[in-house]
Amino acid sequence: MSRFRLQQDEILSIQELLKQIVGEIETVEDPGFQARAMVHAHDLPRRVRQALHEFKLNEPEDGLFLLSGFPVDQERLGRTPAHWKDRSTRSPALAEEVLLVLLGSLLGDCIAWSTQQDGLIVHDILPIKEHEKEQLGSGSEQPLWWHTEDAFHPYRGDYLGMLCLRNPDAVPTTHASFESLPLDPGLIDLLFEPHYTIRPDESHQPKNRAILDAGDADVAARYEQIERMNRRPEKIPVLFGDRRSPYVRLDPYFMDPVEDNPRAQEALDTLIREIDRRLEEVPLATGDICFIDNFKAVHGRKPFKARFDGSDRWLKRINITRDLRKSRAARAAASSRVIQ
Repeated sequence: MSRFRLQQDEILSIQELLKQIVGEIETVEDPGFQARAMVHAHDLPRRVRQALHEFKLNEPEDGLFLLSGFPVDQERLGRTPAHWKDRSTRSPALAEEVLLVLLGSLLGDCIAWSTQQDGLIVHDILPIKEHEKEQLGSGSEQPLWWHTEDAFHPYRGDYLGMLCLRNPDAVPTTHASFESLPLDPGLIDLLFEPHYTIRPDESHQPKNRAILDAGDADVAARYEQIERMNRRPEKIPVLFGDRRSPYVRLDPYFMDPVEDNPRAQEALDTLIREIDRRLEEVPLATGDICFIDNFKAVHGRKPFKARFDGSDRWLKRINITRDLRKSRAARAAASSRVIQ
């Protein structure tokens, strides 16, 4: 993986920048802040900007960038919330949220989904009591099976960013790349063909919305679209791009068997076995910020025993696209970051 450790002078420079921005805004969901984020990002230390630029430009085969060393004030954070919807008007982690968005802006534009965490740009990833056994980032007792983020959707992000506020039990994020997999050329041909379906994952279902207004026609239309994608998923290839260094679109937990083409199913099964074999554990520590190339790698999470006492694992998460224009038909305005 690409590792980067902040130096003391860089930490001080970043803290001064964050102090200035946090003094001007109440939330990272402010459209004005989102519009200025890229400009603010130019004030990050040069070495940080250079490292993320190289990660974006060179597409390293492991698809993982890990920045370490940013201090997080645990007293200021307070307790890990019981639910992502339990957020105050002004987040106790506002500085860390700003930093995550600024770093993400060096890779592209941060995006949100109207059907996920109520359309917020920055998500809270923490264990929720009623989700213990669910296939969700807020689950705990079950493994979060590896996947590419929002694999079912044509407007899925190019990168996933996560900032660790706390992880006292060193719960591992799982990760694997698929560069140079030893696959038969005939199987690779099949994986590049549209034989496969991926259904929407649980995080986009209306049951996981904090407030679902039955009278809101826009909200109803968004979830109806998700339901249509669930009922009639489009057949897609799981590999695309350059055959010598392919991109991937994969979420085995939400994929149906390929009943009309046993050879295509064999190709998928072989790919899944090879990725299983390569899966590695990356336990994020407090202050770690990781970016995963959503076209080059898969990720998941090991199961763990949550305490629900205010001390559990707590991450902040963003999705980033390199091409905001491709989703224009699904956003209310050119400047909007929320995909409907």
